[in-house]
Amino acid sequence: MIRLTTTIRTLLALLPVMFFIVACSDSGDDSWNSDSPDSANNANRNDTSREPALQRLEFPHIKEGNIVLIHTTNDQYGINYSVEWDPQKKAQRWSAYQLDTRSLEKNTSRYRSDNNQYPHDPLLQNSLYLSQDCIWNTGFEHGHICPSADRLYSAEANYQTFFLTNMQPQYGAFNGNDKSPWFRLETQVRSWANAQATETLYVVKGGTIEDNQIFPNKLKGEMIIPKYFFVALLLKNAQGYKAVGFWMEHVSGYSQKLPLGDYAVNIEELQRLTGIDFFCNLPDDVEQRVEQLPIENVKRAWGL
Repeated sequence: MIRLTTTIRTLLALLPVMFFIVACSDSGDDSWNSDSPDSANNANRNDTSREPALQRLEFPHIKEGNIVLIHTTNDQYGINYSVEWDPQKKAQRWSAYQLDTRSLEKNTSRYRSDNNQYPHDPLLQNSLYLSQDCIWNTGFEHGHICPSADRLYSAEANYQTFFLTNMQPQYGAFNGNDKSPWFRLETQVRSWANAQATETLYVVKGGTIEDNQIFPNKLKGEMIIPKYFFVALLLKNAQGYKAVGFWMEHVSGYSQKLPLGDYAVNIEELQRLTGIDFFCNLPDDVEQRVEQLPIENVKRAWGL
């Protein structure tokens, strides 16, 4: 089962509202992908002095004052996915994880529980979360950020994707209609990750939580509703790295099924839109090259 280390329990007690890292294992190693690029020329990389896992390539730059929830499983994969949590807004900023052919193995079925379908995240203090599951009976759906379908390699990994910290409220037609770019992109992401040439696909997803990018009313007076959702992808193969971003409006329905390329942006533009520094752990020269590539070149590289 998931557990907190003694060190983290101490941090939770001493630093309840300051920047700290919450982890679920003692090791903190990158057992999924130990291939970390040389960070000698990397000015904006994450500080890993307290948590080595923050060097992983899927991690954006952590915003000061926020919490990182690192979920691990007791199997060969190690880190399952991670969440950056804003304790002031009581909302997730993003979920980040890795995908490859191993992680897409289907060894279990989707988690089901009549009594506890969306469990509270055991790594988060109750005082830092909402007082209730605000999505129930509101007309919105529990929108997985790290999808259940991306984590079917073990029952434990799939169960963790149902934590409320991995949810954002989504319109039903946005979450599950084939005209929705969000819904179709989830399938496409798995296809890219499962391609024979792909070594690892690094994924960052979320809904906007900044004050100018949310709906004016909160669910049950507590939960932020994003106006936009985003996806940032970094793919590693034998040729090196390539990256693409996606930005889409959170609406109750799409009138037509537009190509996914219509929602694509380069990472530099996605960073401007979200205020998030993606793939900060890449060496500066690699990061600049993959993030600033003109969007038409990006679309060609990804077949969009």
